[in-house]
Order: sequence, then structure tokens, then C-alpha cells
Amino acid sequence: MDEETHHRIQQPAQRDAAVVVCTLCGTSADSEGAPPTWICSVEKGRRQHFCEACARTHIRAIESRLDSAWW
Repeated sequence: MDEETHHRIQQPAQRDAAVVVCTLCGTSADSEGAPPTWICSVEKGRRQHFCEACARTHIRAIESRLDSAWW
């Protein structure tokens, strides 16, 4: 006896549209997620985003991999 198997096409889970905010100055991104000019850093297990202006100001510390607490 053959049984028909129906496979449902699962759509990817929709993420909640989270507003990304700069950790230093509080600027929020205009679009979903961080714009490509922003920097994302993981410090102590937390994901932090930095806007373009803050990233440019602290680029040497970022490249040296210093925690943002040292900036």
C-alpha cells in the first residue's frame, strides 16, 4: 500500500525587524539591520554595532581589537 507523502515547503522564519542602534552615540539605522558602513563587534558575548561616524573616530582602537570600554 502506497501512501502519499506531502512535504510542506517551509518558508524561512521571519526575523523580527530589530532596529539597530549605535552602542556609543545612540544613532539608529534607517533600514532593517545595520547598513554596510556600520561595524559589528562581539564583546563579552554581546553583539554591538557602531555607526560610521563612531567607527571612523575610533578606527585605530577597533583595528587594535581593544574593547570599547577602553575607547
